[in-house]
Amino acid sequence: MGGFRDNGVGVFLNTIEEAIVIATYVISDIHGQYDRFMELLDKIKFKETDTLYVLGDILDRGPHPIRTLKKLMEMPNAVCLVGNHELMALECLEFLMKEITDTSIEELDEEMLDNLITWQYNGSKTTIDEFKELNAEGKQDVIDFIKEFLIYEEVTVGDKNYLLVHAGLGNYSSQKDIEDYSLHELIWVRADYDVKYFEDTFVITGHTPTQTIEGNPNPGFIYRRNNHIAIDCGAHYPGGRLAAICLETGEEFYSSPNEI
Repeated sequence: MGGFRDNGVGVFLNTIEEAIVIATYVISDIHGQYDRFMELLDKIKFKETDTLYVLGDILDRGPHPIRTLKKLMEMPNAVCLVGNHELMALECLEFLMKEITDTSIEELDEEMLDNLITWQYNGSKTTIDEFKELNAEGKQDVIDFIKEFLIYEEVTVGDKNYLLVHAGLGNYSSQKDIEDYSLHELIWVRADYDVKYFEDTFVITGHTPTQTIEGNPNPGFIYRRNNHIAIDCGAHYPGGRLAAICLETGEEFYSSPNEI
């Protein structure tokens, strides 16, 4: 009996130790793939003590962008960064909340019309469809949540430094500080994976599906080169997947491929 009891205590203590391990995960470009997002959270065994960074482009293209966003709104340990799709949404959603009247039509100036067309070209339909189903309070909550997204984040895990940003450092210069980059350069201009931005910092980006990186030997999976870590694995592409990386271990996790 004594041996059995000791073994039980050991198992119990191991369970406690596993439970209190804190992990930091980064994902990007969910693009409305709610089911794959939930699948990935299950694969990484995401806990309340963990932290999840989402590098933008939660919205558009996939079937459930607002549902995904609302899930993130319920997760106090999720930190969202703005992507170009969130920026396009913010430029349009408040206008779309207005009742269609002569006054609101008059407010549809050339700039707003151009914003709406650009967003539509980039896959806004699913976001708008789900947004329209919300009541007025729910719509405002979504807009307010997006407005709180970070532009970039600097993270140190163990002895490694990371810069998290949606797209990259457009018009890169070694003489620039991160504050010197414009919003457009950080969330629209794609990273240059041929250039090592920093010797002592890894730059983690989304925005550029790894299927499109020239010379990538393993398209559709996380790409590492020159202290870059590209984690947009084209979840909205046929055969693409959603990816996560654990900063403590460097381990990669993937959802099932998109069969659409």
